[in-house]
Amino acid sequence: MKKINEGNGFPPSLLEDLHSSGSAYDVLRYIGLPELFGGETHILLYFMGRKLARHFTFNELDDIYNAFERLGWGKLELVKEKRKELVFSLMDDSIARKLTSALPVDFRLEAGFLAEAVHMAFDKSAECMDDINFKIHSVRLTVLYTS
Repeated sequence: MKKINEGNGFPPSLLEDLHSSGSAYDVLRYIGLPELFGGETHILLYFMGRKLARHFTFNELDDIYNAFERLGWGKLELVKEKRKELVFSLMDDSIARKLTSALPVDFRLEAGFLAEAVHMAFDKSAECMDDINFKIHSVRLTVLYTS
């Protein structure tokens, strides 16, 4: 049996081979996992996102942008950069549909993934907060450097 990761990390281009429509993913993500995880859903999804990012190699922001698009999470764009923080906007038609649906959506998985990807690309410890703007159907992801 082939190992999922030999320790070197996958190139972000691997995601091009895996892209598919996201309905089954959304059902698992917003219904199945919360039922399984219960009250710990937000924390577990955040750390799941961090762990998932460790399976890839990120050398620059373009690698992270590409990963977000290939994973079907939307278009990630850096909108503000300060000494100790990066502010990203995450927008897409799929995000607009999720935010107007009856599903209880969150973006903790994406926040964890982004925190770890930024850490890997820039070698700075980081955490990420997500903030949903329902009016304009977008998500603000704020990465704070912790070191």
